[in-house]
Amino acid sequence: MQNQDNSKTKVFVAMSGGVDSSVAALLLKQQGFNITGVFMKNWSGDDYGLQADCPWETDQKDVEAVCGQLDIPFMSFNFEKEYRDKVVNYFFSEIRAGRTPNPDIVCNKEIKFSLFLDKAISMGADLIATGHYARVTKQENLYQLQKGVDENKDQSYFLCQLTQEQLSKSLFPIGSYTKPEIRQIANDNKLLVANKPDSQGICFIGEINVKEFLRKEIKQQKGVIKDFDTGKILGEHDGVFFYTIGQREGLKIGGAKVPYFVAYKDVPNNELLVAMGKDHPALFAKDVYFENINYISETITPESHIQAVIRYRQKAASGTFINNEHFSFRFSSKRHCIRSKHCLL
Repeated sequence: MQNQDNSKTKVFVAMSGGVDSSVAALLLKQQGFNITGVFMKNWSGDDYGLQADCPWETDQKDVEAVCGQLDIPFMSFNFEKEYRDKVVNYFFSEIRAGRTPNPDIVCNKEIKFSLFLDKAISMGADLIATGHYARVTKQENLYQLQKGVDENKDQSYFLCQLTQEQLSKSLFPIGSYTKPEIRQIANDNKLLVANKPDSQGICFIGEINVKEFLRKEIKQQKGVIKDFDTGKILGEHDGVFFYTIGQREGLKIGGAKVPYFVAYKDVPNNELLVAMGKDHPALFAKDVYFENINYISETITPESHIQAVIRYRQKAASGTFINNEHFSFRFSSKRHCIRSKHCLL
């Protein structure tokens, strides 16, 4: 996707203040692209009293500093309202429905590769770039999303909702590198963020306890915890919304020699069904059901045998795509902790 004379190609780089996006900007600069560093203020936490846990001001200053080091222009875009409407509201909607949301996928689809891309193009950019560990290849007239070289950091799963148009306008400069190599490049070039720790936790709430955050929006509603096999009441919980399938922590079930895991969430009755042991049959299934399909590069015919993943860092497994009125995918062998409406890649 690079022109022979890269200096004529204007690229807006989404920079978070971390080492990955900083090195992405560095690599493009070294390749001769005409680049601008852009910090997106998507979330401040003001509405939830979480300012201290979402240090956007520090991150923005880090982006400005790196842009100064690279001698490139710096800009800041504010998408707080749109982020709250499209990502945060989605997050709570899924939680209330008893499902486990994936805000990173929605953020990429609705914010980074939609609002940011559109604004960048409107301001004269030819392409955008991010610090994702992923790659894009072009075969004939199709752009294909590829895994990053570093299997431990590969982020292609979070980009599964992108379109041909979005991929055609996107660069992923670090996708061919491993994380240690990115750290080394940053140190070799004395980038100020070379040793900055990676961000942890959900994309918009930082490193605070997720349950604590949910309580700011969702009221506690006590219910019973039952044994999946016997129906025996084992304890009490604060609300099924605060738990996810496969979860072990926070159940507070005493006296068991083997730990219990969440196997099913009965949302209407506010009951948790738990199974004893991580290998309990109730924690395994073959079928994944989903509502919408995004064909990134080409359609998949019914009964096609393909490989797929249902979560970040998961090894791809074979199965069969079933294109019926509900859409489903059946793995060849049972998978652990399949949740309702997983994103399948």
